[in-house]
Amino acid sequence: MSLKSIMRELKEMKVGIGNISKRVGESKLWRSRTRCHIVPDRAPFESKFVDQSPWANLPPELLLDIIQRVEESETAWPARAVVVFCAAVCRSWREITKEIVKTPEQCGRLTFPISLKQPGPRESQIQCYIRRDRATSTYLLFYGLMPSEGESDKLLLAARKVRRATCTDFVISLAADDFSRASNTYVGKLRSNFLGTKFTIYDSQPPCDSIIPLTSQSNLRFHSKQVSPRLPACNYSIGTITYELNVLRARGPRRMHCVLHSIPVSAIQEGGTVPTQSAFPNSFSEQLLPLTGSRGNEPVIDTSFTSLSATPVCSLGSGEPLTLKNNAPRWHEQLQCWCLNFRGRVTVASVKNFQLSATGDPSHSISLEEQEKVIIQFGKIGKDIFTMDYQYPLSAFQAFAICLSSFDTKPACE
Repeated sequence: MSLKSIMRELKEMKVGIGNISKRVGESKLWRSRTRCHIVPDRAPFESKFVDQSPWANLPPELLLDIIQRVEESETAWPARAVVVFCAAVCRSWREITKEIVKTPEQCGRLTFPISLKQPGPRESQIQCYIRRDRATSTYLLFYGLMPSEGESDKLLLAARKVRRATCTDFVISLAADDFSRASNTYVGKLRSNFLGTKFTIYDSQPPCDSIIPLTSQSNLRFHSKQVSPRLPACNYSIGTITYELNVLRARGPRRMHCVLHSIPVSAIQEGGTVPTQSAFPNSFSEQLLPLTGSRGNEPVIDTSFTSLSATPVCSLGSGEPLTLKNNAPRWHEQLQCWCLNFRGRVTVASVKNFQLSATGDPSHSISLEEQEKVIIQFGKIGKDIFTMDYQYPLSAFQAFAICLSSFDTKPACE
């Protein structure tokens, strides 16, 4: 059987599984309407269609060869969706697919949703673009060099801007039409202070896979419409972004620096690594891990707040955090403007454009090559269209949150 026929049958199988799962989901929803209590999570439904399919009983050697060929042949979206279909066939296919598909740091490609929480490649950048919708205050992150004509680009993340009395929130989700914190598509948020000079990045799950048992259920917060809760009641502070005060631009363009508490400075040293998430948690019992407060090494976990606007008290302290600082632009006498070399990825002048590189004390032993490397760059290429390129040690989620900070109004910085 040819590879094309295998992929065609996988797509047909995916459609069949989706229809069966939809009917089961509708029946569960109908039964839940007569109950007011919260039911525990159950194992995902596995249809008889999959169990009886010959694909579920393939020899492991043959199955490994098939998935390897599919993974190597489909390297770009939307064709790479076939790799995700392979993981959705059954449990044996899913386990082998997870073994074959590498992280973005290793292969330079985004495949599963958890790839958005994993660091990018070390020697190249993952190129994306952001589309802003002023009417709905939403920001969509797509995978690709620039918008395509067919509007078939892969949506990675979406954010909605929510203005509050004393701050602004950017709620980040995997879906462009669901920004509820009770949804399983919620991945984190970005929050600013009143002046728009300081932003805090919050992740919906711990920055690594260390787990501690859940000691109390009393402080967990459930959404009133959520039947089977799957998200933690607290957010984890993983970084801060600070813009220097610059009233009326008396000091030139914006100056910003970013402190990433979830990434140690040793990550960019020789042989360094970044704590990496390997999967989205499936239940509350898999959510919590020891986190370090600013005054010591004791675990600090606060799940007592009861609203989205409450301030979480969760951060990760593991050695010195990585600090990024924007590259200073130079003044161009002929053009009479500030300039940066974006290597053709930015074409429109904007106060929002920036490049960030690593910085640190001489004691950190950061090589000159690492300090000159552009870890993330962001800039405008058209009306409401911006490019975002990032690489190791940042993840797509962290890079997106940093870029969102550039969209907020900063009365004290410009």
